[in-house]
Parts: sequence; C-alpha cells; structure tokens
Amino acid sequence: MKPHTLVRVVGALVLLLAGPAGAQTPPAGSAPAKAQASAVGQPPTAGAASTPGQAPVAGKPVAETYTYQSDGRRDPFLSLIGAGSDAREETKRVEGPGGMAVAEVSVRGVMQNRGSLIAMIQGPDSKTYVVHQGDKFFDGTIRSITPQGLVVVQEVHDPLSLVKQREIRKLLRSLEDAKEKP
Repeated sequence: MKPHTLVRVVGALVLLLAGPAGAQTPPAGSAPAKAQASAVGQPPTAGAASTPGQAPVAGKPVAETYTYQSDGRRDPFLSLIGAGSDAREETKRVEGPGGMAVAEVSVRGVMQNRGSLIAMIQGPDSKTYVVHQGDKFFDGTIRSITPQGLVVVQEVHDPLSLVKQREIRKLLRSLEDAKEKP
C-alpha cells in the first residue's frame, strides 16, 4: 500500500470514529486531522476521557446499562432460591399473645371471672398472659375456654392443604404431665 493511500484510509477511519454523521470536520491535510491520525495507534494519555460523541478509550470498555421490562412476567435474571414471598415472614409480630403462634404457648391455669372462664398462658418469653374467649394469636383465635384448657381455631398456611382451619386443644395438663404424675 502506498503511503498517501494509508493516510487517506486512516483519515477516513478517524472521521468515522470522531463524530456523528454530517458533522463538520477539517480537511485531511489540516493540523488537527494529522494529530488525530497520529494518535490512532498510541495509548491514551492519563487526562484523556471519552465523551459521548467520541470512540471509547482503549482499555476501558463501555458499560451498557440494561433494564428488564417485565410486562407481568418473572425476571429471568433473578435467582429462584430464597426469592419466594411468604406473607407470614413479611408481617411483623406484635408484643403479647397476638404475636405468639399457637404452638409456642402453654396453658398454666384456668380461672372463673364473673361467670366466664379466663386462661393464663405462658409464651416463649416465659411471661404469663391472661387471655379471654375470642382473643387472637398470631396464627389462630381462641374459640372457647374449658376447665381443661383452650380450644383454638388455627389457620393453616399450607397452599397444598384443602383444610384452611383446624381445631387445636391446648390442655391445662399436657399428656406428658399426666403420665408422670399418677
């Protein structure tokens, strides 16, 4: 290839990379075009930065940002492990019996107050609470209080279960206590 042909090819490449189509560029023989042509094969200087209209600096890849438009579909780039949404985990538990699960409480006593029965329960925090018929737990409601203990309607959160509620009896004396003490 002849030297003057090489200069024309390099000049054309510089013009393509330097600016958008239709931009005014100096003639090929002018000083700025020669400076650009001589800098094509050289590494960039420390102070040089790429601007939107210029080619990217050698050695620094251009980061493309991508946003996923879901349109009602699941994002395929998100992990399926641990990404499930469980309503029970999102709700914050309150203090007292309303924040305790039925399995976490034990009945410590049943008393009569003005003709109705009330129960004393102990939670996982080792505190004792007084509950009445109709009081709510985290996952159930007290249906009735009997001299033997509590009858609780527990809500089932299993999506595969056909039963959405079940009745649980929390007795004053558990079966283990009854077996140990004749």
